[in-house]
Amino acid sequence: MARVMIVDDAEFMRMVIRDILLKHGHEVVAEVGDGEEAVQTYLEVKPDLVLMDIIMPDMDGKEALQKLLLMDPDAKVVMCSSLGQQALITESMKIGAMGFIVKPFEPDNMLDVIRKIAEPN
Repeated sequence: MARVMIVDDAEFMRMVIRDILLKHGHEVVAEVGDGEEAVQTYLEVKPDLVLMDIIMPDMDGKEALQKLLLMDPDAKVVMCSSLGQQALITESMKIGAMGFIVKPFEPDNMLDVIRKIAEPN
């Protein structure tokens, strides 16, 4: 069971992710709409895992990822992106993302990624 912060500018996406997480016993500790807010909220809620959309207005996911890792080098961040954004995913992994999920989500895939990253073996 992980404490998760959801970062996505689309409210509908956040709702879809939240429903999947809650249905499978995870806790959603925060939902934010952009990278700026993610950086501000992270230290308040100290989530086990951050699900971060890559494409967002203002501060995108890659920039927010860099800032989170500066604040907390142990931050566990999983990037979410649409099909065809392979280059962005690769860049995010180089920066320090621990995994990625491709939209549209397969709930099982998403839960597997969360399980592998958030739960200590």
